[in-house]
Amino acid sequence: MAKQNVAEQFVDILARAGVKRLYGVVGDSLNPVVDAIRRNSAIDWIHVRHEETAAFAAGAEAQITGSLAACAGSCGPGNLHLINGLYDAHRSMAPVLALASHIPSSEIGLGYFQETHPELLFQECSHYNEMISNPEQMPRLLQTAIQHAIGRGGVSVVSMPGDVASKSAPEKSIEHALVTARPTVRPGDDEIDKLCRMVDEARRVTLFCGSGTAGAHAEVMEFAEKIKSPVGHALRGKEWIQYENPYDVGMSGLLGYGAAYEATNECDLLVLLGTDFPYNAFLPDDVKIVQVDVRPEHLGRRSKLDLAVWGDVRETLRCLTPRVKPKSDRKFLDRMLKKHANALEGVVKAYTRKVEKHVPIHPEFVASVLDEMADDDAVFTVDTGMNNVWAARYLTPNGKRRVIGSFSHGSMANALPQAIGAQFTDLNRQVVAMSGDGGFSMLMGDFLTLVQHDLPVKVVLFNNSSLGMVELEMLVAGLPSYGTANKNPDFAAIARAAGAYGVRVEKPKQLQSALKDAFKHKGPALVDVVTDPNALSIPPKISADMVTGFALSASKIVLDGGVGRMLQMARSNLRNVPRP
Repeated sequence: MAKQNVAEQFVDILARAGVKRLYGVVGDSLNPVVDAIRRNSAIDWIHVRHEETAAFAAGAEAQITGSLAACAGSCGPGNLHLINGLYDAHRSMAPVLALASHIPSSEIGLGYFQETHPELLFQECSHYNEMISNPEQMPRLLQTAIQHAIGRGGVSVVSMPGDVASKSAPEKSIEHALVTARPTVRPGDDEIDKLCRMVDEARRVTLFCGSGTAGAHAEVMEFAEKIKSPVGHALRGKEWIQYENPYDVGMSGLLGYGAAYEATNECDLLVLLGTDFPYNAFLPDDVKIVQVDVRPEHLGRRSKLDLAVWGDVRETLRCLTPRVKPKSDRKFLDRMLKKHANALEGVVKAYTRKVEKHVPIHPEFVASVLDEMADDDAVFTVDTGMNNVWAARYLTPNGKRRVIGSFSHGSMANALPQAIGAQFTDLNRQVVAMSGDGGFSMLMGDFLTLVQHDLPVKVVLFNNSSLGMVELEMLVAGLPSYGTANKNPDFAAIARAAGAYGVRVEKPKQLQSALKDAFKHKGPALVDVVTDPNALSIPPKISADMVTGFALSASKIVLDGGVGRMLQMARSNLRNVPRP
């Protein structure tokens, strides 16, 4: 049996850890690893056009599967391009292993061609970041990196000079059973006792849920029913908690809607479940707050806490719910449900009025039709900016759909590369990239990756020829929009020239048939929808300074925006409210 080199051992360990593919762009220092992948049937090399795409794709794959994903970049500029996607994966708690290949080991520190220092560069966006400088560090260093990424939820970076990768692996290296899944964390009995007392003593309790409620839908609903609590959510909690939720009062924050803001500010006790909600201006400062989170470093960094509970949301509620006293008073819950429904009734007209005749097309209309036509188990990837608003308000969760975006890092251009990673996890599952023209054009080269690998991703392009969210920020600040206009080509024609399906939609009556044809197409497809650049969204809570800003920009049309099928959900929930 031929002796392994370090690159072959590296690839074998990744495969043992469950990695199915390595996203990246080839390069000289990376060649030994890529060649090892060529000869290993357990793992595939996924050639992309930009390393930023590789990192975003790996992060999306990890979020879909919950398992380790991997990406790679060659020395210097190659691995430098990974950083934005790695920041996003790290802040999304997606387990990703990044290989940053390095210049020849004998030249490190001497200003060699393409020299950078990955061990410094990636420090802030990783749990673990070390260099393999000699073969004897393998496989322990790589195993340690893998366990950091999986165990702590986030990124590990391993840098390795190309000459080290080509050397013989040590003959008696220590390989151990890898940790490939995270355990659940149960709070201590003292914390459960304290939380139980606080819930029992409060008359009005509100639950506010984030992505940490993944897998805990049933437990949250059982708890809410027992204590008669309204349930709001952050954007990353929407897909996990909004569906089949008779206690839903919407979303708070800059993209929020409904009565979530009122519910979190008018309660006696606010319980934050699995959320690192960043907008502390939307959190109350005069009510008691409890936070439950599996990551202790998140506890209390957004607001003053009366109790910090370190634990998994599902395990915490399984311990807590049987012990709290049931509440019979529904007045607070019912009042919030009514406020929520009334709020949605009030804003929905903004998008329904002449919407099927409005040209340019209302983006709300596009999102609403997309929501109705997409598969029940579709994966949506969403560009940062106004597309976040349309996804938050129009995509209907059902427990099977997934919504992936750069919701914590807030990067442009994430939707297309994340769709690549999502689609590779299941070629038969519908994946829809909700792209803005600004984000799409930033990494447009990787549309060719869809064609090269024949990935059936459907790109629905909200093309308003502007950086819409930036325009809104300027309006709020009382500034005229400047530097936000995009002079765009016919993106559908570009898609067709690349060998994909492409169609341009300029009138509302064309939209349904265009989406239907694109969804039926077996390969990659792009639907270029020309949308209204004046369709912007107002946050649910506006300060006097913000109002002044809008007044100074009175020449712009600013719409509240609708809420799609969420209005029907709110109306349905009102049936649970007893009539006087």
